[in-house]
Formats: sequence, structure tokens, C-alpha cells
Amino acid sequence: MNRTAPRKPLLLAVALLTAFAGLVVAPAQATPAAQYTNPIANQRADPHIFRHTDGYYYFTATAPEYDRIVLRRATTIQGLATASEQVIWRRHTSGEMGAHIWAPEIHFVNGRWYVYFAAGRTDDVWRIRPYVLENSSANPLGGTWTERGRVNVPWDTFSLDMSTFVVNGVRYLTWAQAEPGISTNSNVYLARMGANPWQVTGTVARLVVPTLTWETRGYKVAEGPAVVQRDGRVFLTYSASATDANYCLGMLSASASADLLNPASWSKSSTPVFQSNAATGQYGPGHNSFTVSEDGRGDILVYHDRNYRDISGDPLNDPNRRTRVQKVYWSADGTPDFGIPVADGVTPVRLKSYSYPDRFVRHYDFRARVEANVRPLADSQFRLVPGLAGTGTVSLESANYPGYHLRHRDHQLYVERGDGSALFRGDASFTRRAGLADASAASFESQNLPGLFIRHNGTTLGIGAVGDATGRADATFVVE
Repeated sequence: MNRTAPRKPLLLAVALLTAFAGLVVAPAQATPAAQYTNPIANQRADPHIFRHTDGYYYFTATAPEYDRIVLRRATTIQGLATASEQVIWRRHTSGEMGAHIWAPEIHFVNGRWYVYFAAGRTDDVWRIRPYVLENSSANPLGGTWTERGRVNVPWDTFSLDMSTFVVNGVRYLTWAQAEPGISTNSNVYLARMGANPWQVTGTVARLVVPTLTWETRGYKVAEGPAVVQRDGRVFLTYSASATDANYCLGMLSASASADLLNPASWSKSSTPVFQSNAATGQYGPGHNSFTVSEDGRGDILVYHDRNYRDISGDPLNDPNRRTRVQKVYWSADGTPDFGIPVADGVTPVRLKSYSYPDRFVRHYDFRARVEANVRPLADSQFRLVPGLAGTGTVSLESANYPGYHLRHRDHQLYVERGDGSALFRGDASFTRRAGLADASAASFESQNLPGLFIRHNGTTLGIGAVGDATGRADATFVVE
């Protein structure tokens, strides 16, 4: 890679680029970026987003007053942020289902809509149990919601956070519950769904008992189970510890061909798979669900958190948990990598090398490189933000070092914090072009050294002239 930019080679590079402009190959199939702007909804905890075959996303969550179930829909995930919200059910004025209306989830089962939720009693608000609503209308924002009563979980104890999923044609119900004789606030359980969506049947498997340090901060909690599947494997996430900054996600994994009702079929993560991050200002991420991107090709993590650490009083009385989303990435070993809860605003992307599809742009000791199997994931995530130099450019801001941008210095690329100078703003600004080797991808031309593009030479990343097919490929990145 050239370390200097003499005028004559630069002019030759520009001429070559012009000559090759008509030779861009047909777009290749690539997993496109799924970008959203967070938060999706303020004061909405325990979020659940369900994408239906009618082309709509349906979104429900816990309202801070704990008194109702709300629902909104849109054709895009981002559209849920501004979609009108409708109250589909309110708590009873006395007796059962009269207090603590928590964690609704909406599912479509056997041609009907169902909402699972937890509720207490007016005369005993902590006597929380799981209940079900049913609606036979094509659009669940219309029609009538019928109460189908309480789910027949095995003990008449604190129980909540019911969800459902299908593996190999078998529908399961999973939930959190306090079990007599076990000194925890809640564990995670699994059973087959019975003859209807408000019944469990057969063996009840206890999958998670919170015992690890990160599962027992404040309270001994395992709750909010949610499932995502890929390539013959099942991944069940759950939330652990108190609902303050200690709240985090753990994960179980099993083969889809295994007996899922045998706890030995599941492996448990030894550390949290998603937790608070002071650098991005996100605390207590948890109670997640999963949905899919608009093109159906990417998995999306849906969760709540707060953008501050300190809470005055009981965190359950703090109304400011927000619904947020971000893309799930999949590791080479087939497991989901959730990265970190990203900063508010536009979600980051990864830049995958066009010529080496297993490698991504990443920073290591603040030096930019392209490498495979990047750990931690956030080292390879960048937010595409308006260029620091303006004039239609973009800058690439580090996901895990907010305020640090990719910039060139001596034709090499680094991730550095700006010093406020015009030089830095120019060095950290690029014009995004259609990919030089593939128009469906992207290339990034230096704003203050026109004709030079971000490109790699082996694992080294810098800016340089592009004059042949190899150069065009090395300066092309798939945005994921």
C-alpha cells in the first residue's frame, strides 16, 4: 500500500477508476445491514415484537402503570416507533388480573391470536400468575379479546413471563416460576403446550436455577425466556438478577434434535451474553424477545434497558425502561453474538471484506485491521454517521468507543478521538460510493485525499489508490 500520494499516481488512479466505472459486476447476494434508530419506544418494558405473515410487525410491552395491555403494528420495525398504540385490555377492578399487568407477548397459534401476560390480584398484588387472551380476528387490533384464564403451571406460586415456540413441529411453552423447596425468586421451565394455548401438558422441565454470581445480584432471578433458532440448534435466552443495572442475559443452547424436556440436553453460558455497558450509556439490558429483519434474513434482538445507572428506590417503580433493537450476529461456531447494548441513535454495522468474506474491519489497540472471528464483536461494529467534514460525507464511529472515529493518518487507518481540528474532520470523513467491485456493496473514498479509498493489504487497513481488479476488491466492503 502506498504511504505517500504523489500527484501523478493519484491522477492515474482516478483515470483508471473512471475507465472501470462501467465494469462493475452484477450485485452479489449479501446479508444486508439491518439499521434502526433507538429507542423504539420510551417507557415500554419487557418488549415483544412478532412478525406475522400479513406483512406487519406487532409490538406489545409492559406499560409503566401496570394497568393495561397495549398493541401497535407497522410494516417495519422502525415504523413501530411512531405507530398509533391501542389499549386492547385493561386490568380488573377487583380480584384476579387486577394488579401488576406485566410482560405481555403476542403470538399467532392455530389461526388465532393469543396474548400471554402476568397479573396479580387487587387484594394480593404479588400473587402473580400467567394468563391468556384470545382473538380470532385477522387483525388483532380489531375484534374481541376473550379471557381464557390462567395457565395450568404446576404449582400455585409466583409465575410469569410465558412464551411459546415450535421445534420440529412440537409447540412448547416456557415461563419463569418460583418452585417450592428452591430458595430462588424464579427459575425457568419448559413443557409441551396442551390441547390449547392456555395449557401445559406432560413433563415439566426445570431448565435454569439462578446460582451464578451474575444471576443472583439483588435477587436470585431467572426469568423472561425467549428462543431463537438457527441451523438445527435452539438458543434460549433468559434475564437474571435485579431489574437495575445488574439485569443481564444468560443463554442455554441445545440441538433441535435432542429431547428438549431433558435438562441435560441444554448447555448453559457461564457468563452473561448481554449486559450493561458504561461506554455506550446503557444499563440493565434484558427481558428480550426476537424478531426478524424486514427482508426476513436477519435476526433482531428486542430488549429493554435504561440510559442511566442510578435509580432512586425500587427499580420496578422506575418508569424509564425503553424498548430497543439491534441486529444479532452469528459466530463461526454457530452461536449468536449479541455484542453490547449499543448507544442510542442509529445502530452500527459491520464492514465485511469483499475479497476475504470471513474478515471484517475491526480495531485492535486503536489500529484498524481486517480479521476473521473478531472478539469482542463490538470491535468490528461502526456507526455510519454524518461526516465530520460535512458536504455529504460519512464518518465511521466506533460502537464500543463512542466519540472515536475511523481516520487516516500517514495513509494508515486508526480509531481515534477527534481533537476538533479541520485536519481530523477531513481525515475521518469519507464519501460512500457504490462498491468498486460490486455495486451492491460499498467503497469509501477519502474526503480530503480524493481518489484514495479505504482498502486492505492482507490484514492491514489504510487508504490507497485503486487501479486493478485486486485493488477494487480490496476497497469493497459488504455492509452488514
